[in-house]
Amino acid sequence: MNLALWLAPLSVPLLAAVPATLRPGPRTSLLLVVAPLPAAVLAAVGPVVDPPELPWLLLDVRLALDGIGRVLLGLTAVTWLVAGFYGRAEAEQRGGYAAWWLLSLSGNVGVLLADDVLTFYTAFVVMTLAAYGLVVHSGTAAARRAGRAYLVLGVLGETLLLAGLLLAAAEATGLQLAEVAAAVAVASQRELIVGLLVAGFGIKAGVLGLHVWLPLAHPAAPFPASAVLSGAMIKAGLIGWLRLLPIGEVALPTWGALLVGLGLAGAVVAVLLGLTHTAPKVVLAYSSVSQMGFLTLLVGAALTAPTVAPLASAAAAAYAWHHGLAKALLFLGVGLLPRAAHGWQRTAVLAGVAVAGASLAGMPLSGGAFVKAWMKQSLELSSLGTWTVTASSLAATGTTLLMLRLLALLRAQPLQRDAAPTALGPWLLLAGAVLVATPVLVPRLLPDLVVPAWSALVRDPLWPVLLGLLL
Repeated sequence: MNLALWLAPLSVPLLAAVPATLRPGPRTSLLLVVAPLPAAVLAAVGPVVDPPELPWLLLDVRLALDGIGRVLLGLTAVTWLVAGFYGRAEAEQRGGYAAWWLLSLSGNVGVLLADDVLTFYTAFVVMTLAAYGLVVHSGTAAARRAGRAYLVLGVLGETLLLAGLLLAAAEATGLQLAEVAAAVAVASQRELIVGLLVAGFGIKAGVLGLHVWLPLAHPAAPFPASAVLSGAMIKAGLIGWLRLLPIGEVALPTWGALLVGLGLAGAVVAVLLGLTHTAPKVVLAYSSVSQMGFLTLLVGAALTAPTVAPLASAAAAAYAWHHGLAKALLFLGVGLLPRAAHGWQRTAVLAGVAVAGASLAGMPLSGGAFVKAWMKQSLELSSLGTWTVTASSLAATGTTLLMLRLLALLRAQPLQRDAAPTALGPWLLLAGAVLVATPVLVPRLLPDLVVPAWSALVRDPLWPVLLGLLL
């Protein structure tokens, strides 16, 4: 039972890829919905027992799941499950799509469960390379161009990451992630290792300057694939930073300041770039770059002082949870809107998009208000100064502008009369999760987070949203 609980999240997607590829159709396409369920179960029950030892698999596979891992595993399972429901049409037409989908899911889950360097890197590579099949699925010239950009940057990121991990593992006493991170803190080539890891994971996280694959890949991929790319897979860069950088081990003020600067720049510049586009999925891609800027900012804060690291890491996981759910909801909404068969369905989709966009901007008392309050708590306790809090609030004004831009573009979209109607039930459930799950579930898994003050949930997030509306 213990072995099945831990291995099913990895093995079920791999095994499901075989029938889904050989016999594509309505029955096997349901495997896209079934495959994330073991990950959801493990995230829900948590590590009720110790993970199994697997010395016979690869080179002694080690698995683990802490609070941050449970939050991100839950996000991954929910996102892939709902997106898989809407990705069945592509899977029914081409078996190859299902194979790429399920391989990407297995790699994504593996990154979150891995507790040793080899397993982590293997899962990371599988996720990155398999997602290429999702990007180029349509076979158009634009998709192939986006696939080339994605693949080049993906391989570059894997190369940088491999170099950093080899150097770090050479300094460590073992191959578990905690041992490698501790070795990085005192390594003779620490600056080089940290630089390689920051850049390697930064490509996946869409850090400004390394983000160019995002605005190309999202418009090319089917909308369910865009939902998992931006909602779940992009968070692999974050978990890599949290697991392998010496966060909490040693203060790295120079690297922390660099990540803070890149994070704030990404949060602002990506908004300005997104406002110039008319394609809704491109606007959302730049929104992802902007929101990942806030996560980069939190990682930078954690690197500046070990005392801030637990709170900043927990705040980053909470922010990733909320952003992942909201962004998956937005990408799915963009794809579902033209398929809305009736007026009330179109209204429901637009309302769901508006709710997710408002929460992403930090609307008072929303899930976004909670995660932004936790982010500001981390920044206030760090040595960065109050200017970072003000700058992050101003960046939230940009999020409001970008979401308003998205709504205006979606309202102008015509209805596809020949499109088959699509059920909205799972999508509406995801919309409800965006509203209530963040303040209710996340603090229970991350005890370092404390309930924000009333002013932090109402007054502080109100003026950036109002300023965005005014602009």
